[in-house]
Amino acid sequence: MKNAKAAICQMLITENKSENLNKAEKMIREASKQGAKLVILPEMFNCPYDNKYFPKFAEKYPGKSSELLSKLAKELKIIIVGGSIPEKEKDKIYNTSYIFDESGSLIGKHRKVHLFDINVEGKITFKESDSLTAGQDTTVLESSIGKIGVAICYDMRFPELMRNMVLKGANIIVVPAAFNMTTGPAHWDVTIKVRALDNQVYFIAASPARNLQSSYHAYGHSTIMNPWGDIVNRADEREQILYGEIDFDYLNKVRDELPLLKHRRPELYNL
Repeated sequence: MKNAKAAICQMLITENKSENLNKAEKMIREASKQGAKLVILPEMFNCPYDNKYFPKFAEKYPGKSSELLSKLAKELKIIIVGGSIPEKEKDKIYNTSYIFDESGSLIGKHRKVHLFDINVEGKITFKESDSLTAGQDTTVLESSIGKIGVAICYDMRFPELMRNMVLKGANIIVVPAAFNMTTGPAHWDVTIKVRALDNQVYFIAASPARNLQSSYHAYGHSTIMNPWGDIVNRADEREQILYGEIDFDYLNKVRDELPLLKHRRPELYNL
């Protein structure tokens, strides 16, 4: 596996789909120009994160958003993890990430497995299941830079799913995620750190920028964490492109020197 430069496009999402897609294209092109080979968009990059928008913005595959990503991946010869969009299939809507390789081919998709149904008293209530259907699969993809695990937001709170990706060979885990101003300050940094070091992977969490004009205020702070639990790069809440190097020699060094994955005793704790 060759080392690769990754980029997170921490976009400010608006209520205008065309505006969002134009911005995504502009940021992807800039990331590619700066040498990124793996480019990641945030959760729900083509629409505001709100149940009332998901049916309105939902697309069947192939659709306007996925076709744009396929075209850009092929033209720029990069891997694109397309954040997520509302995906319509028959009478259901999923929170779905499409992933394209350097030929523009769809190499996989991930439908959010764990729906964000929470009620933190006095702070935030949100119920994705009011509009979305849960996916059923652990997603690990073959790519030119090795195996990539993809999950979406709330999925990263479930260590079993993250470990399952690593057992399937993932060296990088990418999570488009829109934590909010309650859960973000409390849990974002520590969850990213623990998932990276427990699984000895590069963990890439891609947030939208914080839009105070929207009903849902994303925490931002997109982060690239290395397998030792050190921050490679971290954003603030503003719109920006975040870059970081994926160093597979370092990943292998960490796994060799602290071989926790080899020391597992699954016969004692099968789940």
